[in-house]
Amino acid sequence: HQPWHIPSSNFTVRQELYNIISTMMTHTNLLAITIAATCLCANTLAFSATPSRASSPSALRSTCNDNDEEYYVSDRRSALAKTASAASSFLFAATALSAPANAGIDVTALQALPVEGDATGIATRLKQIEAVNGPRATDSDDIAFEVLPSGTSYREYREGKGDATVRPGSKVAIECTIRCKSFATADEPGGRKYFTTKGDTEFNELAWIVGDGQFPPELEEAMMGMHKGAVRRIELPSTAVFKARNNEQLPLPSEGNKDGKRVYDRLFKTDATLLAEVLVTRIK
Repeated sequence: HQPWHIPSSNFTVRQELYNIISTMMTHTNLLAITIAATCLCANTLAFSATPSRASSPSALRSTCNDNDEEYYVSDRRSALAKTASAASSFLFAATALSAPANAGIDVTALQALPVEGDATGIATRLKQIEAVNGPRATDSDDIAFEVLPSGTSYREYREGKGDATVRPGSKVAIECTIRCKSFATADEPGGRKYFTTKGDTEFNELAWIVGDGQFPPELEEAMMGMHKGAVRRIELPSTAVFKARNNEQLPLPSEGNKDGKRVYDRLFKTDATLLAEVLVTRIK
């Protein structure tokens, strides 16, 4: 006997799948539509590969016998197996092509996530500051120093932005690194660091009111006019540094910064000129 084809059953399956797709489109369920359409295509492919002997159900029933019935069951199973195989192939290809590279994660939102185990919020605050105020290529440009009346000089590497500027009475916050210029090395040509806000303060910043006497007035003079996000390298002459030490106006290394303490203690046995690299993070 020849393999049998069952056009009425095939038509019924396809018709029901079409109905499913129409219902799903009403709810705009794209994934469900894709799966249903895939099964429809697979079903059509599988059944179209099965040769037919008769063209109507009545013709099939009139010629059916025991052997034919057994062959029909076998042929039916074969068609279903082809349907499953084709559906798997279609779904695998659709998934591979449509899956987003970031697996649905909004990477821009990760910066605001808290750090695991960060009960105080310190690590989260540091991460947020670094994301906004990170280094830029122009920060290393060679720019001439501008000398002020006090003998302090500075270079501005980044202008910053916003209407607010540093002026007497401003509430400011900065990130900074302070180097001892006379202790320059091959690894640190600008001088060895003795203090950094990142390593020696809790929130990676120094905050104060300009003119309150907490920090050297020469440093504040060199910061005048800076905008939020501005970066300057400020050179404090040795005379201003000695005066600031006597007035207890110099930032000091933390207890855990043993190397910074050794550098600071040696500073006043030679030229005490300091280089302060300052980034303004807040102005009010």
